[in-house]
Amino acid sequence: MRAIQRQVEYGRRPALYSLVRMLAAAALLGVALDANAQTAGSDPLSFDDRPKERYIEHPPWFKASFLDLREDLADAKQAGKRGIVIYVGQENCPYCEALIKNNFGAEDIAEYTQRHFDVIELDLWGSRELTDLDGDRYSEHDFAIFHGTNFTPALLFYDQDGELALRLRGYYPPYKFRAALEYVADAHYKKESYREYLERADPPPKFEVGDLNEQDFFLPPPHMLDRSRIPGQRPLLVVFEQRDCHACDVLHTQPLTDSEVRAQLRDFDVIQLDMWSANPIFTPDGRKLPVVEWSKELGVFFAPTLVFFDEGGKEVLRIASVVHVYRLGRVLEYVANRGYGTSLTYQQWHGKREIN
Repeated sequence: MRAIQRQVEYGRRPALYSLVRMLAAAALLGVALDANAQTAGSDPLSFDDRPKERYIEHPPWFKASFLDLREDLADAKQAGKRGIVIYVGQENCPYCEALIKNNFGAEDIAEYTQRHFDVIELDLWGSRELTDLDGDRYSEHDFAIFHGTNFTPALLFYDQDGELALRLRGYYPPYKFRAALEYVADAHYKKESYREYLERADPPPKFEVGDLNEQDFFLPPPHMLDRSRIPGQRPLLVVFEQRDCHACDVLHTQPLTDSEVRAQLRDFDVIQLDMWSANPIFTPDGRKLPVVEWSKELGVFFAPTLVFFDEGGKEVLRIASVVHVYRLGRVLEYVANRGYGTSLTYQQWHGKREIN
């Protein structure tokens, strides 16, 4: 399989195509690349995401906050910073551990973050009271739920005016994370979406020899996703990918090869799409659009992005970050069992499931 071949090459040496794309992005974004993250044997995207006891030590430069975000923002502005970042994590979260180790653990990312932002840490399940930028009071947990924190780590970027400039949910490779920091710090969010910014900085591959990774459970084209007139019999999963995508390779060589995940996928209609394709498709709400326009409308900026729709064509959840076996399995269970119909967010449902 192409994904396995590229995984092996990635483990031995920097993947040439990825390195070229990263250097091009760095030239435009003005971000120094951390070569150590791409050296042999140090793949920041591969890790075991099963729950287990782990101690996650946060960087000492995270701000010691009294959890009045208005005061935190005022302090950041007085220090000449571009804003604040609210980091929402949880104990025993392997994706949080990857963010702290691989992203904030990189010298250039740590230096750039400290120069432009103050970072305030919250516990997804925490009960401490905080005051948000509008003066409203929440517990940490309620604040996280209010802001749609389905996956940790989650980061909320606020600018100097207290406006939410960017929201990230889940773990992203270091070079994508650098781009997010730069996107907010240089105020690109005021004139373009994060997807547009990434497309300009890191143009998608358009003339590549290799195709997307294949799986036998992907439904073949033509893809008629219209569920507005005749509801589907099963939930719909649309997997947006792109060519020469290391995170896509990780998806295919790890979670999508797991026997339990593959068994769960039998309860779904699964469609794979190239997020940059100009081919037309009927969307779940009955419109005919080029795939690239639909993915743009959905705000898809990361490959792979997994978007789940119910039988009537309504989006119920998406994973737009690196994902491994345990998290994908639980999300499939949540959607297949209509957990969203209980009015519980995924994290609330997952937390209740773990307690019971």
